Amino acid sequence: MLCLAAVVAVAGCSGKADDAGRKRAAPEVGFVVAQTAAVPIVTSLGGRTVAFEQSEVRPQVTGLLRQRYFTEGGYVRAGEPLFQIDPSLYRAAVNEASANLQAARATAEANATKAERFRPLAQMEAIAKQDYTDALAQARQARAAVAQNAAQLETARINLRFTSVPAPISGRIGRQLSTVGALVSANQAEPLAVIQRLDPIYVDMQQSSADLVRLRRALAAGGAAPTSAQVRLKLEDGSDYGTPGIVQFSEMVVNEATGTVTLRARFPNPQNVLLPGMFVQAQFDQAVETNAILVPQAALTRDFGGNAYVFLVGKDNKAVRRKVQADRTYGASWVILSGLAAGEKIITQGTSGLKGGAAIRPVPASTPQRAGSPPSSQGATSRAGG
Repeated sequence: MLCLAAVVAVAGCSGKADDAGRKRAAPEVGFVVAQTAAVPIVTSLGGRTVAFEQSEVRPQVTGLLRQRYFTEGGYVRAGEPLFQIDPSLYRAAVNEASANLQAARATAEANATKAERFRPLAQMEAIAKQDYTDALAQARQARAAVAQNAAQLETARINLRFTSVPAPISGRIGRQLSTVGALVSANQAEPLAVIQRLDPIYVDMQQSSADLVRLRRALAAGGAAPTSAQVRLKLEDGSDYGTPGIVQFSEMVVNEATGTVTLRARFPNPQNVLLPGMFVQAQFDQAVETNAILVPQAALTRDFGGNAYVFLVGKDNKAVRRKVQADRTYGASWVILSGLAAGEKIITQGTSGLKGGAAIRPVPASTPQRAGSPPSSQGATSRAGG
């Protein structure tokens, strides 16, 4: 009986020691060392596609539309004839102006000859000098009439040339807006057709003026560096547009109604996949943050107020809770804007149930985590069994 009581007493003491060992054992946590890195500031903006060039085909003379030479929706080249307006009246005007020019030249020749004949007679005072002056003036007026009729002939020829309506630019032409047989004029409101150049093509994006101001302040302070903004597109169906584009310019005027600034990017469009008016999502690196700190997403937690915080390895291996500012992600990490410094140890593993000030056993995050009971409890069990 005495032996049995002694065994039971020893077993009870071993159980209490085992429980005390479990309470005293600090949890093992994995950490990474915070380091600065250059992180691009990725901007995602909605945008609309806009034709690179657009021109309305309009008549410059009045007349009946006689013929159309293009296929609707096809490709036309600059200078290629598209429409023919009835040229009859304009051809007659050319003939009339040509005849008037010939008459003016004949009159000018006669007046010049008359003035030339009057000159020696005036010198001999055989005729009044005023007669010679009048003849010389008539000759000059006749020469001016020749120049005037020549200009009228040139105008008539230009109007005749306008009866053939050419393509002002190269590109895709839309549907015919005035049918053959319609009376068209230079003052009509509706064009004959519209041509758009789609390769390359523009994408106009709207960025908040507040975001643009923050970016410029970061650039001025040296916390960010400008970068060549290469733009990537997502189409309306969610697919990626394979060819990247380049930001061309940013407007210097803020839209008062929306508080945004327009940015324009240019994209190659050889297959005409992008059509004017399409809604797209543009992503591009607007700048590079030179001294950013990246934290794995598993290490960052938010409280009920939405504030972000992480746990650090403090002095004497105590967990330290630190509030940080993290507004965006980059890949699988959060970009920390403030609250951390390079060289600090950020706990990334074992944060579940962790509290500030708790004792911990930090190991590098790449170290395999131990499974099962801690060594101290195993030793106590083996000693109890012994």
